[in-house]
Amino acid sequence: MDPVSGSNNPNPDEGSSAGAALPSRYEAQKRRDWNTFLQYLRYHKPPLTLARCSGAHVIEFLRYLDQFGKTMVHVPGCPHFGCPRPPGPCACPLKQAWGSLDALIGRLRAAYEESRGQPEANPFGARAVRIYLSEVKDGQAKARGILYEKKKRKRPTMVAGGGGGIGGGDGGDGESSGGSAVDAVAPPSKTV
Repeated sequence: MDPVSGSNNPNPDEGSSAGAALPSRYEAQKRRDWNTFLQYLRYHKPPLTLARCSGAHVIEFLRYLDQFGKTMVHVPGCPHFGCPRPPGPCACPLKQAWGSLDALIGRLRAAYEESRGQPEANPFGARAVRIYLSEVKDGQAKARGILYEKKKRKRPTMVAGGGGGIGGGDGGDGESSGGSAVDAVAPPSKTV
């Protein structure tokens, strides 16, 4: 193992340029999303500049994206409203899923700060956008009959004698320090 890079690669020059040349999937998606938003601003009536963009314009963009959505969101008058697994088709609109919109806003917020560097002026972090996303989340949960509950943080526990810290030395915030977010929420795999 190379003590400087932490790599097991015996030839440190191999692979380092290839990894730097290609952006990660996240970076590539963030760039596509950013370009799509800038295109939306250019074709907006009247055309908008990024400097004049507000949270209201971001919400308008999110509503525009609903026409490309693939998630059935039942309206209150629909017989399937509140049914997690509807027995048949209906004429309710297809919309963007809340999770997709939330992830999109996260990527656009990061892209904005990379291009402008003023987090306090970031329209993607506006209170109105957060409220809109919360309303979409609640509305879609009610339409499916599934209520999201806010996760409660685990309280740190005192460990006698351990690593001299709170919560067994994992930072004390109730979250593990290893693995990814996907690992943390993935169900245990079955062995057959």
